[in-house]
Amino acid sequence: DIEGGATGLSIVFEGAPSAFGFGLPATPEALTEALDGISFADTHVRIDVHPSSRASVEWLMEVLSARRTNPARLRLVFGIDPAALFGGTGRLRMSIEALQASMPQSLAHFFALGVPGVLVEADGRVYHNAGATEAQELGAVLATAAGHLRMFQEARQPLVYAAPHIGFALAADQDQFLTIAKFRALRKLWLRLQEVCRIEPSAAFIHAETSWRMMTLKDPETNILRTTIACFAAAAGGADSISILPYTIAPALPDASARRIARNTQLVLAGESHVGFVADPMAGSGSVEALTDALCEAAWREFQAIEAEGGILESLAAGRLQARVDAAAARRQADVAQGRRPIVGTTLYPMAKARPVTVLDAERRPVPTDGAIRCEPLMPRRLDQFAEPV
Repeated sequence: DIEGGATGLSIVFEGAPSAFGFGLPATPEALTEALDGISFADTHVRIDVHPSSRASVEWLMEVLSARRTNPARLRLVFGIDPAALFGGTGRLRMSIEALQASMPQSLAHFFALGVPGVLVEADGRVYHNAGATEAQELGAVLATAAGHLRMFQEARQPLVYAAPHIGFALAADQDQFLTIAKFRALRKLWLRLQEVCRIEPSAAFIHAETSWRMMTLKDPETNILRTTIACFAAAAGGADSISILPYTIAPALPDASARRIARNTQLVLAGESHVGFVADPMAGSGSVEALTDALCEAAWREFQAIEAEGGILESLAAGRLQARVDAAAARRQADVAQGRRPIVGTTLYPMAKARPVTVLDAERRPVPTDGAIRCEPLMPRRLDQFAEPV
């Protein structure tokens, strides 16, 4: 994929919510083998949320050390987000109190290593793929970021220096203008949160991944258009990095051909269409500005509700956030089932006979079950699963 033009890698270990049942084996040997021959100087590398977050970061640092590579010169993102892990898998390996006590020490350890870039992330993809509204996704992300700031404060790190080490991840779907507004709203919300905390503002670093819940099993080629629109919207909304899920990800693990289409879709948008040339192409658009502001207001209310419940981890432990996401998902699923939200190729113009697609013969990996504390997991739900053929 790197030889084919990819400029970055998302390292997704098994057991991560975004692995969708697959993922790289969670061992240092597997990571070393996967990164063999990869030039870190030319490649943006990010680690997705993983049950052993600190261990996976240390594995990557060991690879860098073995190659005598200075991490300060690289573009790295360590996706440490206990809330997304808790919500996505329904378990934590330690209690919330133990986590909040140990995380500051881990963060201080990372600071001592001189690790650049994003150390912790506020990941909204778990909530989106479970059926959350855009405002719910943003509110959860903002509450996660606020929790990270508290942890930095406990580690006795000045928040003005800590804020640039907090990154964000959002899902981008086929609703072009709503996706653009969502990414624009997150930048405004992050600035507002820093203002409330009385720290000098730093820009949000946002990773975008195309939505898993919008992918269809039937007529999967239509997913190519959906991911193209989603990638365009994320870029127009100001995403700093983007991953496109291959169009055959709904049935199984995509093969090289599907990955090539996903990769070249983004390369065409970036290299030929110059989508990212303008920083904020929607600035001044009355409709998009109004939609952005409306999302900010709704997301801030969701953020306040989560904070009133004790924070993102406590809200998940009590099942309150899941209840609101489930209600939103039920409304969305009802719209699909009753035809108010058509899906081309599934509920609208379905194929008489499905064409087979080529995927890799990869066995799905079981989700780990160990944990000291549990909650109701936010399971990913594809919209086409609730559609009735017409």
